[in-house]
Amino acid sequence: MQGVDLHTHSNISDGTLSPAALVESALAHGIHTLALTDHDTMDGIVLAEQAAQSQPVQIISGVEISSQWARPATKRSYGVHIVALNMQQPEPLYEALAKQKQIRALRAKQICSLLQPLIGRQIYDDVLALADFQPDRITRTHIAKVLVQQKIVSRAQQAFDRFLKEGKKAFVKFEGLSLPETVAVIQQSRGFAVLAHPTRYDLSATNTRYLIELFAQSGGDAVELPPGIDPLSTRQMIDRMIAQHDLKVSVGSDFHGENMPWIKLGHIPKVNSEQYGIWQDFR
Repeated sequence: MQGVDLHTHSNISDGTLSPAALVESALAHGIHTLALTDHDTMDGIVLAEQAAQSQPVQIISGVEISSQWARPATKRSYGVHIVALNMQQPEPLYEALAKQKQIRALRAKQICSLLQPLIGRQIYDDVLALADFQPDRITRTHIAKVLVQQKIVSRAQQAFDRFLKEGKKAFVKFEGLSLPETVAVIQQSRGFAVLAHPTRYDLSATNTRYLIELFAQSGGDAVELPPGIDPLSTRQMIDRMIAQHDLKVSVGSDFHGENMPWIKLGHIPKVNSEQYGIWQDFR
């Protein structure tokens, strides 16, 4: 199955292409169904739709929502990303995203404050400039990029490994919507809820299975298939959970442009013959 990419980012969040340039690149790659799924914002959708006018590509409204979930047995909370797709009545989601944006803006300041004594300088102003002076668009990728620019680290992953990922001194948890709350508001907006990249949360196999089970019990619609670079055994586990919980599948590259140059637009995993693609339900 070619021509569908339901997980992409623009410079409205932590991608490097503008929404219009993303559409242009999608056309060049033969993509006919494209979802723009920036982090906690839908501000780029209209720009993408304008660029796609009279072009052979359908723009699917989307957003990647930062959420939380927990196992009752351990009481530890984990971050998870839920992609919302094809909203027909997006007003409830717009209201929820306004709160998510406030949390994102505050979190960015907190991270930069924690970094200051660790690196001996204040970088928030530079981070804000990198995000076009929109504080609610700042992600950890922006912060990592500034740390590279100022030669505090040599590459973005090193910024995460030293400072920004969970367990490090400048990590700040995103205290946003819970997973069930996220699924509920997507459904109120008459959209589809997709569990994004289920194998990228550094979870054990047991916790990954529990996460998919919780997502299904919360009313989620589809699970994003793992990338082809994942081990076959990992893909097989995800396929079994999808079948067990009668979930549909979604496919997306998680394209970010130059921030993650190894991820190519339109490079998506193969769908098994018995799996049902969520895009088949789009209006």
